Amino acid sequence: MQESNRRNFLTASAALLAGAPAIAANRMSANDRIRVCIVGLRGRGRDHIQCLNDLANENIEIAALCDVDQVLLAQRAADYEKLSGKKVKTFTDMQKVLDDKSFDAVTFATPNHWHALGAVWACQAGKDAYVEKPGTQTFQEGKKIMEAAGRYKRIIQHGTQNRTSPNIVEGIQKLKEGVIGRVYLARGVDYKVRFDWGKIEPEATPASLNWDKWQGPAPKRPYSKFTHRFWHSLWDFGAGEIGNQGVHEFDIIRWALDLDTHPSRIAAFGGHYINKDDGQAPQVLNTSYEWAGRDVQVEFEVRTGLTNTEAGFGAEYPFVDKKNVVGVIFIGTEGYMILPDYTSYRTFLGPKRTPGPSKVGPGDLTVPHFQNFFKAMRSRNPGELAAGPKELHYSSALPHFANISYRTGRELRFDSKTEKFIGNDDANRLLTRTYRAPYVLPEKA
Repeated sequence: MQESNRRNFLTASAALLAGAPAIAANRMSANDRIRVCIVGLRGRGRDHIQCLNDLANENIEIAALCDVDQVLLAQRAADYEKLSGKKVKTFTDMQKVLDDKSFDAVTFATPNHWHALGAVWACQAGKDAYVEKPGTQTFQEGKKIMEAAGRYKRIIQHGTQNRTSPNIVEGIQKLKEGVIGRVYLARGVDYKVRFDWGKIEPEATPASLNWDKWQGPAPKRPYSKFTHRFWHSLWDFGAGEIGNQGVHEFDIIRWALDLDTHPSRIAAFGGHYINKDDGQAPQVLNTSYEWAGRDVQVEFEVRTGLTNTEAGFGAEYPFVDKKNVVGVIFIGTEGYMILPDYTSYRTFLGPKRTPGPSKVGPGDLTVPHFQNFFKAMRSRNPGELAAGPKELHYSSALPHFANISYRTGRELRFDSKTEKFIGNDDANRLLTRTYRAPYVLPEKA
């Protein structure tokens, strides 16, 4: 992708918007077909294919697939043909997807460092977007997504699918009604065993992979299997475990406690204590947050080694993968509530921890979350979104703040008016990043 091409693409945004499909400006009926391209086809992209295929009878069409790895792209296209009986259009260049006026929406299941840039470009091209979590790689990117969605009147859904889980919705409602009294502490845990990932060693780039496009806005580096597979642990591409898993728990906590501002105080401590691999993100991390004017503390803990269970997580109440210890604990003046997976809540009341209201049930959450996204697309009402741009920004910011505290080795105080850390230039520099041309987030989204 050449610099001149990208400049021309951005300059032509308004023209693209004017010529976009009817969905861009008008309310749709339930009978109108929505044509979608899925960008990024590894683990989560495969889930997108399955979920959208399940919605085919709701006039949702997978119109195209896009990935920078030609072998993976061909495999997913062949798998989809077996699944649906339909051939699908394929792309290796996201720009060509955005230039194609026949698509109404794009879903992004790329690595984190591409999420925000893809979402902003989609808005400028007159397309709605479903963006996997965390929706951003930096704090500043969340502001740009909010700006672009508003400016171009786009529908943007964040992939925090707990927001559309009926049982979780019920649990949060009971929490707000006071089932455990006044909540004074919310705690998220993410204990996922990660074994030694080894070293970053430059290797020959696979012939099928466009490594330049895969890196996109990140600094250019030689290809290595480590970077390609374990990018979550590298600051140029991911946000560690607290960003990968923790954003789900943070989103639940913010939602439950009506935390609609950024925290005023953040402290994170941890280290690379378990495996001696080349990952940069901490393997053990303890983070605390406070909000100005709120009598509640929020905590989050990451562990990537063998560990105990907590509050029944990983034991009586297994996580969806049946092996890890993940969930949210709300502690109140009259009891506590646990959310050990994406479809259940349980309460324990009084000094004897007597079981109270609960709801337990299996179910797929991604399909309902997509249904919510498409419903808002049809109505053109962003207020119908369960996880719109603001929720994307504010929930994604919390792991970023923790990582900034960890990386600077400092407790941080954040001023929500200036959206800067107070008296810490090193921390403020990490609120954004330098983008590698031509993969640059526009100054004016």
